[in-house]
Amino acid sequence: MLEERPLRPPPAWAWPRAIILVDMDAFFAAIEQRDNPAWRKRPLGITNGAQGTCLITCSYEARAFGVHTGMRLPEARLRCPGLIQVPARPERYAAVSTAIMAALRTITPDIEIFSVDEAFLDITRCQRLLGHPEGVARRVRELVYETAGVTCSVGLSGDKTTAKYAAKLNKPDGLTVIPPWEARERLRAVPVTELCGINQGIGRFLAEHGVHRCGDMARLPISVLARRFGNPGRRIWYMCQGADPEPVLTREAPPKTIGHGKVMPPATRSREVILTFLLHMSQKVGARLRRHGMQAQTFFVGLRADPGWLGDKRRLVRPTDDSRVIAALARAIFLDCWRGEGVHQVQVTALDPAPADYQLSLFEPTPARGEVNRVMDAVNSRYGEFALAPARLLRRSQMPNVISPAWRPYGHRETIGSGSGLGGDNAEGAEAQRRKEIENG
Repeated sequence: MLEERPLRPPPAWAWPRAIILVDMDAFFAAIEQRDNPAWRKRPLGITNGAQGTCLITCSYEARAFGVHTGMRLPEARLRCPGLIQVPARPERYAAVSTAIMAALRTITPDIEIFSVDEAFLDITRCQRLLGHPEGVARRVRELVYETAGVTCSVGLSGDKTTAKYAAKLNKPDGLTVIPPWEARERLRAVPVTELCGINQGIGRFLAEHGVHRCGDMARLPISVLARRFGNPGRRIWYMCQGADPEPVLTREAPPKTIGHGKVMPPATRSREVILTFLLHMSQKVGARLRRHGMQAQTFFVGLRADPGWLGDKRRLVRPTDDSRVIAALARAIFLDCWRGEGVHQVQVTALDPAPADYQLSLFEPTPARGEVNRVMDAVNSRYGEFALAPARLLRRSQMPNVISPAWRPYGHRETIGSGSGLGGDNAEGAEAQRRKEIENG
């Protein structure tokens, strides 16, 4: 029988907790410059397709002229006459991100992929093996460049929020170290709204209680935030003092929602066009549910018009993953809620996805639809999205897909979205967006 050896104490220089945030520098633009040497050191503006009029991101050369993400293309060209418009290639960006995340796992298995271009690494348990945290952070920067030929900025601290804040301080290709014992003092003068997770609505609430900068938080009892926001409020109290307690989340939580949305031509009033967009989104939601072995019973269907969101949340008799059933529900909600308003965006979201139960009821119709869906999914998987689809979708929007903010290189979030930025998981759908807009005034 092997004798158990006592664990050796950590080195004297070891941090009690060490978190790295890797933040890619102008990720999409950097990939385009790497793949096209003629564009290196030139101002690029990435748009959603050749017809896109709003910048998804831009290179640092463009940012030097005052161009920024979200700016309209005509204004960007006024500020930077030499701006090169580049249609986004989301599949390419996803592939490069996947390679980077796989490389980072060679540093530590304790990794949380935060978005397509960000990841947290908990290296607390790796210090004896890998050495001082600052040395590990430098190695991470080198590894990203070796893997993908693009640069990243790295923040290192003792908690997630401070590490993420640190990564923003020296971009591009920077490294900022805030030791845990210095975090509270370094954050003291920082506006609370600069920390990740504190939006305008929460910022207004804090301002009403005299908290404008992180250092003000110590004067506000934690119970005030707990009563208003629950556990997230307690976390905010600690975040502002450089002691965010949230661990690096290495496991992907089951999806709370699965949805897709698409921005439409402004003020669309054509009934047929809107129905085509809703059918398009219903097909994508159904295919994604089936791909991950899920069904849902409650769906939200929304139309964004000038007065705000129109639509409804409805529950089916039984769970489904059939795009035809989802599309019929979307059509019914549309006919009930739309009164001719100009529509700017559509959204279809499964609100309660769960592992599929394919047990048929006694009076269930023939399961032929399930066989049809499986064949259609197999064909589309091999030959491309909508190689087989309802004929009506021949007239669907041809706007290219984009990467959802909730994208991950595996699991139910391994998907390229439909262009709205709202159709994702974990309450990133339109219904959640409506609640956020209400909260933010």
